[in-house]
Amino acid sequence: MTPSLFEPVIAGKLRLSNRIVMAPLTRNRSPGAIPAPITATYYAQRASAGLIITEATAISQQAQGYSDVPGLYAPEQLEGWRQVTAAVHAAGGIIVTQLWHVGRISHASLQPGGAAPVAPSAIRAAAKTYVVDENGQGRFVDTSEPRALAIEELPGIVEDYRKAARAAMNVGFDGVELHSANGYLIDQFLRSGSNKRTDAYGGSIANRARLLEEVIETIVAETGPGRTGVRISPVTPSNDAADSEPQPLFEHVVRMLARYPLAYIHVVEGATGGARDHAQGDSPFDYNALRAAYHAAGGEGAWMVNNGYDKTMAEAAVSEGRADLVAFGKPFIANPDLVRRLRENAPLNEGDRKTYYGGGEQGYTDYPALA
Repeated sequence: MTPSLFEPVIAGKLRLSNRIVMAPLTRNRSPGAIPAPITATYYAQRASAGLIITEATAISQQAQGYSDVPGLYAPEQLEGWRQVTAAVHAAGGIIVTQLWHVGRISHASLQPGGAAPVAPSAIRAAAKTYVVDENGQGRFVDTSEPRALAIEELPGIVEDYRKAARAAMNVGFDGVELHSANGYLIDQFLRSGSNKRTDAYGGSIANRARLLEEVIETIVAETGPGRTGVRISPVTPSNDAADSEPQPLFEHVVRMLARYPLAYIHVVEGATGGARDHAQGDSPFDYNALRAAYHAAGGEGAWMVNNGYDKTMAEAAVSEGRADLVAFGKPFIANPDLVRRLRENAPLNEGDRKTYYGGGEQGYTDYPALA
């Protein structure tokens, strides 16, 4: 029987009402890193998604790279998230949070004591971050020069992930997603362009994947089997992410991840938010080979795809067995009832780009649903 985009599916321990996923979307509406009451409204409006993945959420102050993004490390932040999970569950939804350490994609003004951001190597990213000034005005600025993490600091990073995973489960999330994509800290360790270390965390592919392995082992132990997803973006250039040989790198990554009882693997195909056929290295990336490597290694998590999917593409990916789940990003901003609109072939609301980052209810909770 050919699977349908709109039928229930199981991803690890997560029983989803359909195969449509709300992708993580940074919205910069959490002053003081505290989710606001309108955040609970925003996510509850979108609870018809088979799965909601929250906006990326900092595991510590050091992990923060943008103004007004939420955290998972202070009591008031956790109370804010408790209201979110309660609202989503009351609306019948399933929600996981995305655990985030930005690494070098930050600005000193956002770091504890104005310190330099941290990274695998002291290489500044050719990238921007979003900072709100003392007058409340948001703007994009160049990232700050990072410092290389000492090897003695890495167990502390792993512990921050453990604490965040435990906090997420304590406040009612159904699971977590590890952000290992888009040029942030874990991805920085994976890639040869940002990792020039000569110790046990640099050089070979296995060494560069070591931090990811330690983090995922710790998180899975904290959440329990089938409640952790991992997001990867093999060829995205986002945040100055680069590797000369992404195919062997990410096939190693998924074979390693196959050893753990994950809920899903979340793959950004191509350039995040851009061209789906973007490539790094000498040849196009083979996503079918990536999926095959995961399953051949015994991986049992659902396979989630992302980047520029519309209904026709999503239905084809599911019916042809190329994906178990399809994540939609920007369409969920403007269409709280996206699942219904896709099912009924209804027109989609257009998003207002001016309100994507920062602000209040306008462009956040005021998009209309179908009558």
